[in-house]
Amino acid sequence: MNDAAGLKRLLALGTRKVPLVAQGTRYVFAENVDRLAEFIGLGGSGHTPLSPEQLFHKWMLVWNAALRYIRQLPNAQLKERIIPNRDRAIRLTCHHIFFIGDAFLETMQGTVYSEWHAQREPEPGTLQTTEEIAQYGEGVMRRVQAWWQTLEDRSGRRPVNTYMGPQPMHFLFERSVWHSAQHVRQIMAVLERNGIEPERPLTKEDLAGLPLPERLWE
Repeated sequence: MNDAAGLKRLLALGTRKVPLVAQGTRYVFAENVDRLAEFIGLGGSGHTPLSPEQLFHKWMLVWNAALRYIRQLPNAQLKERIIPNRDRAIRLTCHHIFFIGDAFLETMQGTVYSEWHAQREPEPGTLQTTEEIAQYGEGVMRRVQAWWQTLEDRSGRRPVNTYMGPQPMHFLFERSVWHSAQHVRQIMAVLERNGIEPERPLTKEDLAGLPLPERLWE
């Protein structure tokens, strides 16, 4: 996305969505590690997903950490870029951490999870301070908790419609949890580069079992 030649190849494939692995004109979205393993000829990914119940508790853990870190950010920095070569403000990343949850709930209600479903930005003029973003996040958490408490089938087998084709709910659930977690790791890094120690940093043990990228900015 940040490389002219890479972007040109993406557009030739008919998408702007990453991560993606391509061979000629064939490609697969790399968020699904099992399909990726099949695409490149491996006998499975070696990844064993956490159970839906474990994922729910991980999401609450990650989001509670996000609330702590967002409230540590100075409001004056919210409009700064998350990193120099990424045209996304810190404010939008903070909102995105929780909007992933709203996008997930919309899909559970029958909406197709599109390529850019979780990328929607807040309404103009809203969520201008860290406290406003945190309060929005608390609302998302309550909605996801209510969904989980009333969910009758917790097997994760229910199919949902996504831009990658029909997927079991378990896949989208896991993807949403690790997606939020990856951005929370990034907010921790933002705090650290500004000389602010994250309050109760997430540990490797906290994130164990989630298929996170090794690096922060990919």
